[in-house]
Parts: sequence; C-alpha cells; structure tokens
Amino acid sequence: MIYGHLAKANPQWQVPPIGNALAIFMGPEAYVTPSWYATKQETGKVVPTWNYVAVHAFGPAEFFQDPERLLDVVTRLTRKHEAARAKPWAVSDAPADFIAAQLRGIVGIRIPVVRFEGKRKMSQNRPEADRVGVAAGLAASENPADRAAAPLIPVPV
Repeated sequence: MIYGHLAKANPQWQVPPIGNALAIFMGPEAYVTPSWYATKQETGKVVPTWNYVAVHAFGPAEFFQDPERLLDVVTRLTRKHEAARAKPWAVSDAPADFIAAQLRGIVGIRIPVVRFEGKRKMSQNRPEADRVGVAAGLAASENPADRAAAPLIPVPV
C-alpha cells in the first residue's frame, strides 16, 4: 500500500483515473563514462551510459481529502524523515490551526499495489574488464551517489 499527497492545485487528482496509477521509485544511479571501460583502449567503440535501479509500482489510485486521513499521512511521513535527527520535528510542533490550513491545500492518495516491475541496469551487459573499471571509477568518485552505485556493479570477488 502506498500513501502520499499532492498539492490540491495539481489537476491530476481531478481527472477520472484510467487504468492503474504508476509510482516510480529510483534506487542508486550514476553516469558511466566510457573512460572507465577497458574496451575504450582496445577498440574505442564505446559510448557513455547511465546505470540505475528502479521499481515501478502499479495500482488503482484513490484520492481523499478527509482531514484525519491527511493528518495521519503527513504525520507518518514526517516521523519517517525526522526520526534520525537529534531533535526531530513533529507535525504537532506547529499550531493546530496552521496545520489544518496546510491540510486544506493537499489531497491524499492511496495506491493499493497490484503489480511491481523492477529494472537493474548496472553494467551487467559489459565485459568483465569494463565492469571492473566502472566499479573502480564509481567507487573513487567524489559524488556520494556514484559511490552508492559502485557496489552494485557485478564484478568478481
């Protein structure tokens, strides 16, 4: 089950649904330069690409405006994202009338998931030497997203 919300100003919630809704969740992703490929030195026949992990969740969308349900959704969302902080902020920290006004500006969405589809493109189509180069290049990057993707490259251990 997926719960979320969107601004009431967005017209999506006012259009009658046709088929299932789609929620996309992105995992690690990274640009891959051909410079990391051993094949570049061997043949030069390489191009840049993008490595990524993604999951698509499908299900019928239900929109709602009930203030109690909306408050529950934003409270759970806030708890999740504030939990690791030394002094987590809570929805209840703000004045109740302010929160009530904010809730009037959003619409809740509930998607009971009926199907998942996943895609993992992490250089598995490349020769082993190229994968080793990609993993090393990503691991050495200053970009934290690149470093997060590096361990997902299939290389021999």
